Amino acid sequence: MTKKIVVTGIGATSPLGGTVSETWEALLAGVSGAETLPFEWVEQYELPVKFAARAKVRPEEVLDRPVAKRLDPSAQFALISAMEAWADAGAPDVAPERLGVDFATGIGGIWTLLDAWDVLREKGPRRVLPMTVPMLMPNAASAAVSMHFGARAFARTVASACASSTESIVNAYEHLQAGYADVVIAGGTESAIHPITMASFSSMQALSKRNDDPSHASRPYSVDRDGFVMGEGAASLVLETEEHALARGARIYAEVAGGGVTADSYHITANDPEGRGASRAVEMALELAGARPEDVTHINAHATSTPVGDIAEYAALKAVFGERVNEIPVSGTKGATGHLLGGTGALEAIFTILAITNRVAPPTINLTTQDPEIPLTISGQPIPLGDGPQLAISNSFGFGGHNAVVAFRSI
Repeated sequence: MTKKIVVTGIGATSPLGGTVSETWEALLAGVSGAETLPFEWVEQYELPVKFAARAKVRPEEVLDRPVAKRLDPSAQFALISAMEAWADAGAPDVAPERLGVDFATGIGGIWTLLDAWDVLREKGPRRVLPMTVPMLMPNAASAAVSMHFGARAFARTVASACASSTESIVNAYEHLQAGYADVVIAGGTESAIHPITMASFSSMQALSKRNDDPSHASRPYSVDRDGFVMGEGAASLVLETEEHALARGARIYAEVAGGGVTADSYHITANDPEGRGASRAVEMALELAGARPEDVTHINAHATSTPVGDIAEYAALKAVFGERVNEIPVSGTKGATGHLLGGTGALEAIFTILAITNRVAPPTINLTTQDPEIPLTISGQPIPLGDGPQLAISNSFGFGGHNAVVAFRSI
């Protein structure tokens, strides 16, 4: 029997704000989180890209020092967002064996790993901290969240690049459907604004090089887009069966109507130019939702602001929706937040939920001249979604050919 899965709590710490409400308010106002990096290493290593979208509120401002010291920044962000989501959900009274965690990261504890390497080279093995491996491992975030809330059903980790946290939400949906838990904390995190990642993405020509104008660098769908902007932060959602939510009188944001996960098997970094894997993920999400393409009222696009990626996603969407895709209000929210890699899908899932809840599609900022090859309905201002039933999808695509799409339905 198919169960209805709902969202009862949301939490985020992002380049736009330290909470969901702060982030959402800044997003609707058209604020950019990108800024010139204030670190000596930017000049030390002569990095060609000198800006990124750092989290607005630093973890040490939120977490107790003893807790923060045992976690890589990526896990710190994860815990902060999960704490907000859990409180927002009303701290569900659920047996530990019926509470699960599905949390994601694209890279994991890169700061811990490379800081430890520096210590090893400069001071020797005896000075490497014993907590180094537990802090750098990709499952550190899901472990930290599960231990904080006493979740014993499972603590799973997805690492599928930029599709990671959308895939975690789909996994949580499937695990709840299968009866493995009554409540799941799902989400994703990333803290990879580091010299090595900045240098690597720059070398592959993936990052925007607008050093003189960071706030306008991420410009999805604009004809002069030249790459994405690195971001950091985390987002969490509390998902549960509708039966469990109603029994405890929980406030429900939206239904998780369905999800799809596929692989391109095409190229380690490039999208399939025909968007076949991405379009299948959209179709799978709609099929599980019991919906048709014409039912979709809003799309939060992956829209990284790369010349090739935005075109490939448009091809995938057009394969599913036909010419109608040009009439659906679309948001490219990475124009404001930058790209949180493994954390981006969960953050954009929250944006999608708030869009259908508040019936307004967030703006796509920095869109000066829209690419004529992508004639979508996009605006630099919020777009009203109307009064009828809402069904929206949120797309995430990652290196390795990972595709993940989740559909949300208004309540």
